[in-house]
Amino acid sequence: MNNQVNHVGNAFSELMKIRAGKPISADELNIIKGTPLFKTPFLVNETVTDVLAARAIAANDLWELRTGHRQKISIDQEVAAATCLGGTDATLKKNADGTYEPITTTPEFSKMVSITQPWETADHRYFLPHFNLPNLEKRVLNVLNCEATPNSVAKAVHSWNATDLDRAIADAHACGGIAFTKEEWLHHPQGQYLNSRPVVEITKIADAKPRSFSKVNESSSPLASIKVLDLTRILAGPTASLSLAEHGADVLMVTSPNLPQVPAFVRDTSHGKRSVFLDYTNRTQTQTLKRLAGDADIFVEGYRPGAMSRHGFSPSSLAKIHPGIIYVSVNCFGTGGPYASRAGWDQVAQAVTGMCSTQGSLTGAEHPVLAPVFMCDFLTGYLAAFGAMIALQRQISEGGSYHVAVSLCQSAMLLQREGITKAFETATGRLTPDKFEQYAVCDNDTIYGDLKSLGPAIKMSETPLTWKNSTPALGSAQAVWL
Repeated sequence: MNNQVNHVGNAFSELMKIRAGKPISADELNIIKGTPLFKTPFLVNETVTDVLAARAIAANDLWELRTGHRQKISIDQEVAAATCLGGTDATLKKNADGTYEPITTTPEFSKMVSITQPWETADHRYFLPHFNLPNLEKRVLNVLNCEATPNSVAKAVHSWNATDLDRAIADAHACGGIAFTKEEWLHHPQGQYLNSRPVVEITKIADAKPRSFSKVNESSSPLASIKVLDLTRILAGPTASLSLAEHGADVLMVTSPNLPQVPAFVRDTSHGKRSVFLDYTNRTQTQTLKRLAGDADIFVEGYRPGAMSRHGFSPSSLAKIHPGIIYVSVNCFGTGGPYASRAGWDQVAQAVTGMCSTQGSLTGAEHPVLAPVFMCDFLTGYLAAFGAMIALQRQISEGGSYHVAVSLCQSAMLLQREGITKAFETATGRLTPDKFEQYAVCDNDTIYGDLKSLGPAIKMSETPLTWKNSTPALGSAQAVWL
């Protein structure tokens, strides 16, 4: 990294070491500083900006491979942080009179938020049970033997010791985690494992010839003609593929009508993509998926390590189907360590890594509490896109098939390494109306209505980031590449 680049932090430096490319010039990256957007001691503005800046540098590297020159990048810190509001009422819907208003949160989502919190245990620790999807809620409630209300959950959790409840939740294949302090996590075997690994792991898993990366005209984009097969849902993984779509990739997101979704998250992470229904547990549809994977440049999955192997979609299997593929794994706890087989979500990552403990102690709550937005999800998605583009560069230059691994816990740890601020008391949690309008994108005639959403935070001088398709209805596309 060129030390003359202004207003970048530790996260950017970490990612530039992973990039390992030539230093960037001092004038390539312009960071517009701002005041904290959220009421949290974590440096969200700075960390999200650092990760988006690294992502933009990776896209610029690919642009240079295609055109022989680089372009200028600009990121406003407040806008970068505001991208973590995806899936909330920050997205607006047009009324009949042409005005816009926030889309209200559904009762189901509000209920989930009210009970997915750190609750005190019998031994005066705190444990966060996770209730985001119906199947997970049922498993947790079976362990707790309670109703899905705050009072009932609080009473049930308080009847358990933290470690016993943690073990029971894991044994039930449910989801939750103890609210450790940062120091406790770094001494925990899982925390030690992750702390010994880079925040984005890029591993060559097989030999393959370097792919031909076609030259493009000046009106194209860094990822023009790149095909991305996306088997993820609910924020982190979809944010990764959305990021790739913003840089010009053709993204085909795969889901099943039988899989539960959070509609607001689908709405705000599907811009610029196409959607197809395929079930990888169905033999015929699995063959269709393998056909698509055989032509995909990047494959993104969001399951626990080994889960895709049972269906023939492990990294090594896809490297045989399509030598040169970039396989991206997005999960909660990473690819190794004692917690690797556990499911997890943003709130669980916040709890176990110490974020909830710090958020509570530095905001006067006097007990662990969640940060105000799903920042781990969005950071993880941006890191996955960064890793995919770095791996793509290596494939083009050196050949090989690559496995890129990112996790929610690594993102939470990266955020905490960036530092702490006390200057968050006046944070509003929203951009000013004028700044929102500068970055807003109108997305009309979607199944959600006519929308106005916060657009991409990255500005690139020659290839502005765009959403080339309107937000699709799930399952509305054909299982073919364009």
